[in-house]
Amino acid sequence: MRRLILTVLAAVLGAAGLLTAAGPASAVTGTVISAHDTPFGVALEVGSGTYAGFNVYWITSDNSPSSFGCTTALLHIGPPPPISCTGPEGDKTAIWPAVTTNGPPVAGPGVVPSLLGTVVRPGVGTQVTYAGHPIYMFDNGPNMVSGQGFQDPASPLPHGTWFLVRPSDGSQLPWTPVLTTVTLGGHQRLAVLMQTLAGWVRFPAYTRSGPCTGTCARVWPYVLTAGFPGAAGGVHPGRIGLTVTALGVQVTYRGRPLYLFSQEQLSFTTFLAAGNGNGVGGFHLVSP
Repeated sequence: MRRLILTVLAAVLGAAGLLTAAGPASAVTGTVISAHDTPFGVALEVGSGTYAGFNVYWITSDNSPSSFGCTTALLHIGPPPPISCTGPEGDKTAIWPAVTTNGPPVAGPGVVPSLLGTVVRPGVGTQVTYAGHPIYMFDNGPNMVSGQGFQDPASPLPHGTWFLVRPSDGSQLPWTPVLTTVTLGGHQRLAVLMQTLAGWVRFPAYTRSGPCTGTCARVWPYVLTAGFPGAAGGVHPGRIGLTVTALGVQVTYRGRPLYLFSQEQLSFTTFLAAGNGNGVGGFHLVSP
């Protein structure tokens, strides 16, 4: 009987991975990142685990592996509890929970394996990156898109613009914006209508002479579009144009390419943009 009990116990432990002649006690599997169709085109999604089917996003103000626009800092901007921009998956205080992994992330269908990576962040864990961009979730369920083109103000929430992620190169996946106007310093300036936590807000558009690529394109994200932009609030539709760039189709006005400022400041009381990118790096506001 004792021999039978030992035999059964050995079988159970072996099946559970607790008793083995060689190799690790258990295998660690990384999070799968896949690609799927969305109304904005093919985009990245979480391909495994609890959040399988959730779209992923990146924010323009995550400018380097050690400089993050979306942080775990707790913000007291309303009734308790406080909120944060990000945190680990399942964090109830995080607006944009990070996509994390317990091992090297795995490339699912449509994903370029060499673009997958990780960054270890305090308070988050090991976050998945794609083409160097840390990736996050936002939607309330799988196969939903509610964070595309979302703009967070600089104060007190993290600044930057959120985009779905293009699988081929990790660049932002565009939507079709509406151009309008905003009053800054007593003058009407061209603006892009964008989503924020406070609703739709007018963010000023900028332009400059000369190319903007690499790091410049992260600080100054292109106003990209999936179709011909709408016009409202005194904007002349005939002055709107398009130009093809390496990142996608960029919106122009009077033939000049348009950009947003990833560090655009927004008043938390009035939700009016400051236009604080004017004059920075040769960029300037645009008259409609």
